[in-house]
Amino acid sequence: MPVRPFRPSDEAEVRRLHLDVGWRPRSVEGWRWLRSNPAHRHDAEPCGWVVTDDDDRAVAFLGNLLLRYRLNARDLVGATGFNLIVPPSQRGRSRDLLDAFVKQQNVFATWIFNANPLSAPLYGRFDMLPWPETHAVKLSWMVDPLVCMEGRLLRTVAKAAPKLAPRLGERLMNPRLAATPHLKLPPGVAVLSDLADRSRYGDFWTALENEGRLVADRSPATLRWRLSDPDLTRPPLFLGFNRGRRITGVALAVLGKGAAIDPPFLEILDLAALDDEKDAIPVLVKTLIVNARSLGAAKVRLPLVAPRLIDQLGPLATSARQEGGWGHCHVKFAADAPDPKLWSPTAYDADYAVCLREPPVTVTANPKSGRAAA
Repeated sequence: MPVRPFRPSDEAEVRRLHLDVGWRPRSVEGWRWLRSNPAHRHDAEPCGWVVTDDDDRAVAFLGNLLLRYRLNARDLVGATGFNLIVPPSQRGRSRDLLDAFVKQQNVFATWIFNANPLSAPLYGRFDMLPWPETHAVKLSWMVDPLVCMEGRLLRTVAKAAPKLAPRLGERLMNPRLAATPHLKLPPGVAVLSDLADRSRYGDFWTALENEGRLVADRSPATLRWRLSDPDLTRPPLFLGFNRGRRITGVALAVLGKGAAIDPPFLEILDLAALDDEKDAIPVLVKTLIVNARSLGAAKVRLPLVAPRLIDQLGPLATSARQEGGWGHCHVKFAADAPDPKLWSPTAYDADYAVCLREPPVTVTANPKSGRAAA
């Protein structure tokens, strides 16, 4: 059974693969949006690969998200894999999918920054090394310890009785998830909505790309594309830290819910600040923590933490709970890639934005339990 690039005619089979493992499937519009990725340089660059059966139907899948980068005046493209799905009937075929992924041409690196404990050992077989040095670190700040404790209890039950887990349904929902948020923003922090090419945010991006580090494209045009994902059920929260009229730091976060039995969390998809700005990162993270519970989240999560970001967080990093514990970040650099020390990735560089499971939209009160049900 061969491996070939994913194509639109595979969408129904790939949707079924996602549903079979409980992951969020993409809609037809969502796939069209992914194909319009501004990082694609020509139509032949794939959004993923599939293993096919004798009737050319997709029976396993690996997504491929291209990202543009800037290093001084140099334009580069990298690639992150997402949603590796290989059913038991196709055991061993992940090797073929990953082989196609790491061998794609004209990228400075290929990476998986969101590996689960089961898949993490695979990547070393393809010369993908754990990177950066904090590759096993995820940080979180609890804002509703009771709900987090309930989530851990439900996971324990599901692990002990796997057949019971599907019957538990969508748990730990609350009405705040469907309410209009009323944010408490400190002085200098504001919601960013103006993403015009010539805007204060555009000035921030110009300053960021001119600092001499390898940075993912955060231009207004690319942000407009990212935030237009038709499969998003809630708009992400995009905050800016201001020094007078200048934006000197940004944070991007979205509500997530890893599985039906997990508590909702606020996932930080990006944190970026200019080199000479020391306050933006901790202030922005504190703002997210302060507002998380009113948004319906039980904790705030920072799923990818490079050493530079830990330094920028300061005392907030030491007060956080460390999650993970396995090497969830792996990368293979091309021979002519820039010095990896110039790159400080965030979750913006990973696949979280395209595969995060959001809480269901419809939330109704459950009068018997005092909880909310979807």
